[in-house]
Amino acid sequence: MKFLHTVDILIIAAYLVTIIVIGLVLRKRAQRSKDDYLLGGKTIPWYLLGLSNASGMFDISGTIWLVTIMFVYGIKSAWIPWLWPVFNQIFLMVYLSKWLRRSNATTGAEWIGTRFGFKKGAKLSHIIVVVFALIMCLGYLAYGFIGLGKFIEIFIPWEVISEYIPFSVTPEFVPHFYGIIFTLFAVFYSLLGGMSGIVWADVVQFAIMTIAALVIGYLGYMAIGANTLVVPNGWLSPFFDWKLNMDWSSIIPEVNQKIKEDGFNLFTIFFMMMVFKGVLVSVAGPAPTYDMQKILSTKSSAEASKMSGFVSVILMPIRYLMIAGFAALALVYYEKLDLLTVSGNIDFELILPTAIKEFVPVGLLGLLLAGLIAAFMSTFAGTLNAAQAYLVNDIYLKYKNPEASPNQLKTMNYATGIIVVFISIVLGLFAKDVNSVLQWIVSVLYGSYVGANILKWHWWRFNGEGFFWGMASGLLAAAIVPELFPDVLGLYLFPILLVISIIGSIIGTYSAPPTEEAVLKTFYKNVRPWGFWAPIYEKLKLENPDFKKNSDFGRDMFNVAIGIIAQTALVIIPMYLIFRQNTPLYISMIVLIVCIVLLKKYWWNTLEEKLD
Repeated sequence: MKFLHTVDILIIAAYLVTIIVIGLVLRKRAQRSKDDYLLGGKTIPWYLLGLSNASGMFDISGTIWLVTIMFVYGIKSAWIPWLWPVFNQIFLMVYLSKWLRRSNATTGAEWIGTRFGFKKGAKLSHIIVVVFALIMCLGYLAYGFIGLGKFIEIFIPWEVISEYIPFSVTPEFVPHFYGIIFTLFAVFYSLLGGMSGIVWADVVQFAIMTIAALVIGYLGYMAIGANTLVVPNGWLSPFFDWKLNMDWSSIIPEVNQKIKEDGFNLFTIFFMMMVFKGVLVSVAGPAPTYDMQKILSTKSSAEASKMSGFVSVILMPIRYLMIAGFAALALVYYEKLDLLTVSGNIDFELILPTAIKEFVPVGLLGLLLAGLIAAFMSTFAGTLNAAQAYLVNDIYLKYKNPEASPNQLKTMNYATGIIVVFISIVLGLFAKDVNSVLQWIVSVLYGSYVGANILKWHWWRFNGEGFFWGMASGLLAAAIVPELFPDVLGLYLFPILLVISIIGSIIGTYSAPPTEEAVLKTFYKNVRPWGFWAPIYEKLKLENPDFKKNSDFGRDMFNVAIGIIAQTALVIIPMYLIFRQNTPLYISMIVLIVCIVLLKKYWWNTLEEKLD
């Protein structure tokens, strides 16, 4: 069994010391004010926030999952992350980030006041957003916790360190033990340094991951060049028929069972559901997690858009070089991988850690492990910061102590962080695996969120009561519907959850009068969304004949379409590069260049437009 070399251990230790120093150095700045702690004082440059956001998305659990699906589905795996949906970053880039940033809110729950005012309906909406945000944050924290534990156990087997531990741990909980240890480091720099500490730790992490990705990509590229790649027909193509028609029977028969368990065999139906759900989730705007906090931390609406666009540009090529490199190594040297669990079953989620153990040389192994551990801590810290923001800003300051002193705020930030971490660890103990938590978050929980959050942007009559009952009915359905259909893939339950949420939204809306006219006018004038706002627009037009409505719907949708094509090209290009598919590689690069030219003209050049 291959264990960590002293050099690798020293590299990991050096990284952990670095993030502790970052937390200590930025502690005083974070304690200056609420905005300094939660939003970095809104002074952090957009490209650093974008890099930090990308780093947060470069998480260990997600990387495990992406390597697994590329191993199984090949180039077609480029579509499967649309489950998140990954292209929500394009909607944010084109228009939603600037709409959100114009509110000048600190959290998504605080944003509610800018849209629905401060009466009963707004208060109900505020509470339901806090509840949803905390559920979402806890889900993401548990998701990251599982991935890290499974990962570390490969490199530090329990029998190696059990003699140094004064208590016993049953085998199924060994990953959770490792998860707790590294969680404590993430908690340290996140609690001390706030948003600024998170951003600078993310910069260090992304630099490490970039070096590791380039080396892993190179190793995968060389492995493909020196060996014969044996994969099913269609594996190297992004195109698909009604059914997946990918047969691993004569190569690795167990992969066919994995495809069956995933439920992706009817690929066209699966793809259509992903697009349907993905577009609606994207139009609804960002969920109230670390992504939203980074948007609210930018200096201006234009920088918010640039930050969201930069995420795809910097994340996709680097991440997929690593993913494709590991998939290539795993495919070429599959016989060397030990994917058996203690129970004797094959777990394809072990492909990434076993490939690292088998193929990565001393020195680079330590660097890569430090980067992947950092990826966990980056995601964990960003999500923890978002959860703290909701507990401190939207519960403590709003309902308990509006005049809290800096010391009281510091104490509450620390206390809420510790509580959230404790609960997330408990949830992580009960979670089955990475994929099960992922499916629940992206398919079930998001289904409860979409209806009310689309209406809040685009329909003037939609009020706080409608938002509350839309979200509440959706969350209730998210708890009940999966239990009624336990054998149905979460993605296919999305339409049911969506319909229930929309019905709740409409009934709730007409159960109460519209939001106060002054609130609606201020919101529409500042945010300037397109949609069904005619009555409010007409009133503003009477007050100011020069007032112009947002007529950019057509241009925004064009930019969204071009952006999604560009983002997909950024995903596929590293895949084609590693697997030496030259013709499709050149075609993809040409497509990307055309998209960049169009986005420069119709998106980037229009960002600095001034509102009336």
